[in-house]
Amino acid sequence: MQLPGAQQAEAFVRAFLKRSTPRMSQQAREHQLQRKAVVLEYSTRRKQKEKKKKSKGLSARQRRELRLFDIKPEQQRYSLFLPLHELWKQYIRDLCGGLKPDTQPQMIQAKLLKADLHGALVSVTKSKCPSYVGVTGILLQETKHVFKVLTKEDRLKVIPKLNCVFTVEIDGFISYIYGSKFQLRSSERSAKKFKAKGTVDL
Repeated sequence: MQLPGAQQAEAFVRAFLKRSTPRMSQQAREHQLQRKAVVLEYSTRRKQKEKKKKSKGLSARQRRELRLFDIKPEQQRYSLFLPLHELWKQYIRDLCGGLKPDTQPQMIQAKLLKADLHGALVSVTKSKCPSYVGVTGILLQETKHVFKVLTKEDRLKVIPKLNCVFTVEIDGFISYIYGSKFQLRSSERSAKKFKAKGTVDL
């Protein structure tokens, strides 16, 4: 004997199936109800997830071919980059907590080795190639193997790090950089441990 609630539920299910399957006869619906599982006419299909293609950036070769990082001749003016040099000096002062007369040179040297040198005033003091010695200018670009320096004569010099010794001067403090031990990208230097004393075969 069915309870009134069960009768109502059965009547609701039959009415729902009749509305959902209008083309099916009453006998066919009864046959379907005898089964353990009722499958409606329309079933949902799982949508296949489309793999999103990751956008790849330009390769190093493509960047070189497009000359993205080349400085145009009309922009190679020393006066244009003096504000960059002033910003770099303020950046180093903040990095070292203020350059005071009693500041230890070793601390400044350690900070400079890991700092960003774009905008620094760089000089070549020693080199196997005599033509590089004495070149002074603002560092505009740094790669793993070379410094690109703009001189006061508005000439862009490409100086290899190998077999060269550079000096960086700020507020009376002079720091020496041995290029042979400095062949790293600027982004890689922050995790690099440098020795207190470097040597170069000149």
